[in-house]
Amino acid sequence: MNLTILIAGIFVIAIFSWSYSVKYRRYHGIPRFFSFLSIFVLFLLNYRIWFRNDFSWNQLLSWILLITSAYPGIAGFLTLKKKGKAADSFENTTILVRTGVYKYVRHPLYCSLLLIGTGIMISLPAIPQIILGLTNALALYLTAVIEEKEMISRFGDQYSEYMKDTKMFIPFIF
Repeated sequence: MNLTILIAGIFVIAIFSWSYSVKYRRYHGIPRFFSFLSIFVLFLLNYRIWFRNDFSWNQLLSWILLITSAYPGIAGFLTLKKKGKAADSFENTTILVRTGVYKYVRHPLYCSLLLIGTGIMISLPAIPQIILGLTNALALYLTAVIEEKEMISRFGDQYSEYMKDTKMFIPFIF
């Protein structure tokens, strides 16, 4: 793994986390930083093997998860942008969004990141990759829990009711 690329990636991820969350006292950006970091390191460890053994079970599952990750990520982002009436950044909505993909999951963007991290991990499921995949999942869970506290303080009972009606990441399951 190239150390320069790793350091540059960490720097970019840190700036992103600061610019979109921590700067606005939305502290869910702190564990989300570790999610992005684990996905980035997984990518650096695994990108060379994606086109070897194209039809092995883990490569096929990896591609299915990576392709599937596009829908919740894109749909969630576009719905937030269109319906959320953001104050200063796209994620700082002034209206609770409960339509589109948000009708089924509270965190479609984190669902997308979970699918990406798991998809990359499965392409070469060695011990370091499994640890990074679990780190990603834990960081996303903590991110969602912290963000939900922020949303309850912003939207009150309306968000608490929303939590009862929808799953966190995976429709009808979790």
